Amino acid sequence: RREGGGAARFGAVMCCCGPCAMYRRSAMLSLLDQYETQLYRGKPSDFGEDRHLTILMLSAGFRTEYVPSAIAATVVPDTIGVYLRQQLRWARSTFRDTLLAFPVLAGLDRYLTLDVIGQNGGPLLLALSVLTGIGQFALTATVPWWTIMVIVSMTLVRCSVAAYRARELRFLGFALHTLVNIFLLIPLKAYALCTLSNSDWLSR
Repeated sequence: RREGGGAARFGAVMCCCGPCAMYRRSAMLSLLDQYETQLYRGKPSDFGEDRHLTILMLSAGFRTEYVPSAIAATVVPDTIGVYLRQQLRWARSTFRDTLLAFPVLAGLDRYLTLDVIGQNGGPLLLALSVLTGIGQFALTATVPWWTIMVIVSMTLVRCSVAAYRARELRFLGFALHTLVNIFLLIPLKAYALCTLSNSDWLSR
């Protein structure tokens, strides 16, 4: 996972991805009751269980590690509709379980608090920038060049850092994902935030 490398230095990867995670049997059994009775607003919740289980592990004092040499395989979305349903599940899970993670962060390294804030604050700042640009265009009929340049600059910085750390130039191509974020994922995340109580699995 993208956050695996940094967070793993502190033994606290914040989300052990479901199909790529392994747990000690003893640790799993000690938390099984809590894991199987996950609720949100008094209703059973049956998605985002990997992030929820990770937070339970950290709350119980266990370490969650990232193993870069491990090899795992899973099924990924192959159409835009399936991809958006996956992202809707993930967005709801992230919003809900990030709140559950805040009490855990107090007992972990301060870097992890900054990391969680960055992961959640980045998309929020992008959304605010887009709304500001739309507002300027609607009110003044002028192209929001300043907003566009800020978004482009931050995108290039982020992708350059990723390419440098991975020593692979192909990470620069991830800049195109900003367009996906603006036109697809920001509206979807806004919808997810308004429908947190919806526990539909939405999978194939």
